[in-house]
Amino acid sequence: MRFLTPDEIEALLLSLKIASVAVAVAMPFAIATALLLSRNFPGKTLLDGIVQLPLVLPPVAMGFLLLVIFGTRGGLGGFLKDHFGIVFVFRWTGAVLASAIFTFPFQVRSIRLALEARDSGLDEAARTLGASWLDRLVNITLPLALPGLIAGAITAFAGALGEFGAIITFVSNIPGETRTLPLAIYTALQTPGGEAEAARLSALSIILAFLFLWGAQTIMRHTTEKAGR
Repeated sequence: MRFLTPDEIEALLLSLKIASVAVAVAMPFAIATALLLSRNFPGKTLLDGIVQLPLVLPPVAMGFLLLVIFGTRGGLGGFLKDHFGIVFVFRWTGAVLASAIFTFPFQVRSIRLALEARDSGLDEAARTLGASWLDRLVNITLPLALPGLIAGAITAFAGALGEFGAIITFVSNIPGETRTLPLAIYTALQTPGGEAEAARLSALSIILAFLFLWGAQTIMRHTTEKAGR
């Protein structure tokens, strides 16, 4: 007997796809934001608050805001559809957008912590020797922050796998298009006799979340121990 049905496998693969793309799309912006927040500048507290906003904003409210902004009846969503043929609402790409925004603070925080823990003397030495800002970024800053990049990506990936409120509000619950694991669990609970399927998918979600979070914690622990030496 198969552990997962074809529909459940479809939801799992879609979840992995959406989470992977969301992390990849958000990472360049997370790196740039973390680099900025690792420095002192006017308005830093405001920017930090904006970055952390998805963590305290109700996911359903965030999904509604995305629907207002990227809906095809007007606003930015209407402009993108009319001029570029880009549609987010009720598409898996919309689920990517919602997941990327929701998990963005996780990536920024991990990368920022890694940047702030690095030895700034190496950067100063390279600058004294004539290395440009880009050279120092590529050859010193990013390699030293690599554990934070990986830990942030893993944590964001795990968070994206569990995102529910923003996705169902923004892109609905469409089989094969936007029905991720959390939405498949919700659907099973709304179906008579679907408790066994919901329990099976919940167990799978818990196992995946545990594995990814354990990996992130392991990387961060090694980073902290290395920095303390």
